[in-house]
Amino acid sequence: MKITSLVENTTSDKRVRAEHGLSLYIETEKHKILFDMGQSELFYENAKALGIELSEIDIAILSHGHYDHGGGLKKFLEINSKAPVYLSRHAFGKYYNGTEKYIGLDVSLKDNERLIFTDDEFRIDDDLFLFSCNERKRNHNLGSFGLTEFRNGAYIPDKFLHEQYLLIKEDEKNVIISGCSHKGILDIADWFCPDVLVGGFHFSKLPADNTLMQYAEYLNRFNTVFYTCHCTGTEQYEFMKKYMDRLHYLPCGRTI
Repeated sequence: MKITSLVENTTSDKRVRAEHGLSLYIETEKHKILFDMGQSELFYENAKALGIELSEIDIAILSHGHYDHGGGLKKFLEINSKAPVYLSRHAFGKYYNGTEKYIGLDVSLKDNERLIFTDDEFRIDDDLFLFSCNERKRNHNLGSFGLTEFRNGAYIPDKFLHEQYLLIKEDEKNVIISGCSHKGILDIADWFCPDVLVGGFHFSKLPADNTLMQYAEYLNRFNTVFYTCHCTGTEQYEFMKKYMDRLHYLPCGRTI
């Protein structure tokens, strides 16, 4: 399996540019997968610079309903004519940062016939599975970080029902791909205990203090190789790496 970061907050390759967001190109033995599409058309421009042909993608997945992961959805539907796009049935909710900034998806795309809406669990094939884990217990509730949903005339803390995780089974290994881990990276590690986990931890607003150290030490208990990015924060990554033996960063342009 190969995973290439097409969009991320930082870049390690002069051929590509960075933006706040995430897009990953994943090649397995059977599939070419696009996981998230950043906030603009940059994922497409970077893919061209890296020699990746997105028209050959056969499966696309949207991790959740925020603009920095699904802003490129329209462009993807234009440049790829075949791949279904799997996203939560909650993905087109009214999501905000506080009460002022709308951070949701382009609702004009909601009725596109290539969108496949998922519930709590969805099997794509023998190797690919989607989980929202909305019914699972959260033992480490880190809050909503000021992110909200506008529902029934009021702004309420986002419960992130629209977030889902991709499980890839290959070569007797379990790999979890997460966009932002809004439901909590500690619980996600608990739920899946994967061999490899790739995604943001949503720690960028947290201070590098004793609490973050405890989070790092908790994750280090798992026999998991972590590749993090995007909403983890580079300062937080550098701090956590001191307490985690298998933590790595995945900047834009890098392939693992």
